[in-house]
Amino acid sequence: MVTRFPPRSPRPRGRLRLLLASGAAALALAAGSVVPGNPVGHATQEARADGGTTLTVAVAQSVDSLSPFLAQRLLSTSIHRLMYDYLTNYDAKDSHTIPGLATAWESSADKLTWTYTIRSDSKWSDGQRATAEDAAWTFNKMMTDEAAATSNGSFVGNFKKVTAPSPDKLVIELKQPQATMTALDVPIVPKHVWEKVSDFSKFNNDTAFPIVGNGPFILTDYKVDSYVKLKANKDFWRGAPKFDELVFRYYKDQDAAVAALRKGEVSFVAGSPSLTPAQATALESAENIKVNNAPGRRFYALATNPGARTKDGEKFGDGHPALLDQKVRQALFMAVDRTAVIDKVFRGYAVEGEGYIPPRYGSYFWKPSEGQKLAHDPAKAAALLDEAGYRKNSAGKRTGEDGKPLDFRILCHATDPNDKAIGKYLQEWWGDLGIGLEVECLDNVSDPWYSGEYDLAFDGWSVNPDPDFVLSIHTCAALPSKAKESAATDNFICDKRYDELYAKQLAEYDPAKRADLVKQMESRLYDLGYMNVMAYPNAVEAYRTDQIQSITTMPSDAGNIYGQDGYWSWWSAVPAAGAPGGPSGDGTGGSAGVLIGAGIAVVVLAGGGLLFAMRRRSTAEDRE
Repeated sequence: MVTRFPPRSPRPRGRLRLLLASGAAALALAAGSVVPGNPVGHATQEARADGGTTLTVAVAQSVDSLSPFLAQRLLSTSIHRLMYDYLTNYDAKDSHTIPGLATAWESSADKLTWTYTIRSDSKWSDGQRATAEDAAWTFNKMMTDEAAATSNGSFVGNFKKVTAPSPDKLVIELKQPQATMTALDVPIVPKHVWEKVSDFSKFNNDTAFPIVGNGPFILTDYKVDSYVKLKANKDFWRGAPKFDELVFRYYKDQDAAVAALRKGEVSFVAGSPSLTPAQATALESAENIKVNNAPGRRFYALATNPGARTKDGEKFGDGHPALLDQKVRQALFMAVDRTAVIDKVFRGYAVEGEGYIPPRYGSYFWKPSEGQKLAHDPAKAAALLDEAGYRKNSAGKRTGEDGKPLDFRILCHATDPNDKAIGKYLQEWWGDLGIGLEVECLDNVSDPWYSGEYDLAFDGWSVNPDPDFVLSIHTCAALPSKAKESAATDNFICDKRYDELYAKQLAEYDPAKRADLVKQMESRLYDLGYMNVMAYPNAVEAYRTDQIQSITTMPSDAGNIYGQDGYWSWWSAVPAAGAPGGPSGDGTGGSAGVLIGAGIAVVVLAGGGLLFAMRRRSTAEDRE
């Protein structure tokens, strides 16, 4: 997942999504809920007096929820990848599917029944074995409890029945074939702990530590808007991480985070969600610091409020009615100079935006045709506004038939310098059209976003190798059940044709045919015009080479470190020689890469054929 910057990942689900999910403080523990945690009790914050090594990561995003059923921000979903195993994982080199909690899987000839073999060497951190029953319970809870389906419900919407006939066998029966069955990006939680929770909509999983998990790290401490601490799981079936402790420390001020990196107070800086060009340039010449600049998995977009509504059609919020006119939306997008955005804001650390899915995922990358593209054309934008009935008055302001000036608001992340910089350009470009724009930069954009109280917003997600999740957040099924409640929807988009294409791609196992359907969805989303991708930002991040000897990117040849579709970066990171608690400097501290998937059993599908084994994210990141 993932993952928003607003979420996901994936949910950055990824996600890198607009900081959209509800704040941790709003997810207070429900009265009477039983807390999943180690019966031993709370683990206090420990100093590394034992000589162990700590990897501290400076992040610009706070946790929205430590519950994997609720989390949508990239940071949160990335942490859940460290805490809990998923059925499958994704190879760091090229993102093909490899075993996770499941060692093998097969489908029936009609692809309606999937059977997974659950490994016998995975244990929960309280000593109990992780079994198929834990996975079955996790999926069934999402199928029967709407709150538990908040983050990843799209994965189970097509499930008919999930059972665990034995500790090592998980059986999932489907209503229709589903191409994402080796890309079920859902953290599996321990049944014996989570079945005690009474209200999944309010339980935040953050009051009793250490948290019971079976991933490469165990969460030991958390302070809202401050830090998350995890310790290495020495019993992790793939092998223990090299660092003894991993800390994610929140910095609202990214210049302060960069200064902390320079001083050696943190080992790694992720940025917001990337370093600014100025920060990256300055760090490239700094001693003992390496800047990683690689193609990213995110998109950066403008989103308009299409009219917030529930699944039942109840309208709410106060989005500007002029934005319901496609000509107005297209005019706004055509006034945006994307070349200037890339050159002047991202300073070349991004690629100009086109379709919904970044070019990093070549199979799904789509771009509009010349006749379809909303290219930079201020004159045509002005003509479209005239056609829509919004003409300039004597003062140069666009007004409607009611005589009111055409003024909009845009939600901006207070911690994201790109939002602020682009906001100023939009004020200039749209001002030339006679449109006013108020840039509302907030620490918490979640509340107005979920309430539908915005006109436009800066939006973005981290996209997974399998795009299903970031596609699902624009379906009618993702809309909230009740007004102003959190939901999977990214932007309240609901379109019958888009939903039809989504259902077709989900059931299509042929990779080429599925990719074509996904591109049709991107084309439809582009033409609807409720959102428009401006850029694909690079992953620009930095770490101290005197603290981290080696770390794995994803893809391993040239990819990101923070917000991966897996746990490879933090699991593989090797302490530098001479660092406190690190290797002695004899060259035996670890290799520059990570060997992943050696000795893995081959997976055979009953009924023949090659499984389409890419995955979604958050978003995202996940979503992000």
